[in-house]
Amino acid sequence: MIRSLYTAATGMAAQQLEQDVIANNLANVNTVGFKKSRANFQDLMYQVYSQAGSTSATGIQLPVGVEIGMGVKPISIQKIYTQGDYQSTGNSLDLAIDGDGFFQIDDGNGETVYTRNGSFKLNSDGNICNSEGLLLTPAINVPTGTTVITIDKAGLVTATDGSGSVSEIGQIQLASFINPAGLTSIGHNLYLQTDASGEAIVGNPNTDGKGAITQYFLEMSNVSVIDEMVKMIIGQRNYEINSKSIQTADNMLSIINNLKR
Repeated sequence: MIRSLYTAATGMAAQQLEQDVIANNLANVNTVGFKKSRANFQDLMYQVYSQAGSTSATGIQLPVGVEIGMGVKPISIQKIYTQGDYQSTGNSLDLAIDGDGFFQIDDGNGETVYTRNGSFKLNSDGNICNSEGLLLTPAINVPTGTTVITIDKAGLVTATDGSGSVSEIGQIQLASFINPAGLTSIGHNLYLQTDASGEAIVGNPNTDGKGAITQYFLEMSNVSVIDEMVKMIIGQRNYEINSKSIQTADNMLSIINNLKR
């Protein structure tokens, strides 16, 4: 009975974590390039009273054993990198990746971080940067007097000036990973490479399995509000049923304590 109190408590803690993950997903439903997370769980150790296949006192082999589980624990919170919906913006520096890959960003300290957020801007020097002023890598500078910026599916950036002269000013490159779920989220829509993700494989868009660049579009969050609400309701019911297990165990202990009366 005491065991059931602790077992149910692990279930309540697990469902609380599930709700935390769902809340973060819903909070970022309008965040450009956001990728939803999923909490994964596994059962805890078991208390074994008799092993399946062992021999009983009468010499008969037991077809099944007696194993009592001790609850549940979170094992990971995994990013799900499914494609988000596209939103047309008409802005020449709004870019979406159709397929795999990440934009590369210089964090200002010489380290490269990665993002699916293609909402880019120009800083005062004409360099392409994100909303926080961090430069796109490789750096691309838009010349003064440029009237039209064109970016094709392969990431080639061209500039047209007022006289109609067209010039190539840079090449956008994307990074891909063997295990993108191993990237570390550092906030600000940015990810950091880890040993689990593997080394970044850098190349031009629309080649070697990397996604194509789509200009004038943004990739929105891949969070489905309906799916998250359903999971929230299920998690709430699971939390309630685990609390009922604690109440039931407490009532049974109370009955035992009152036997002497």
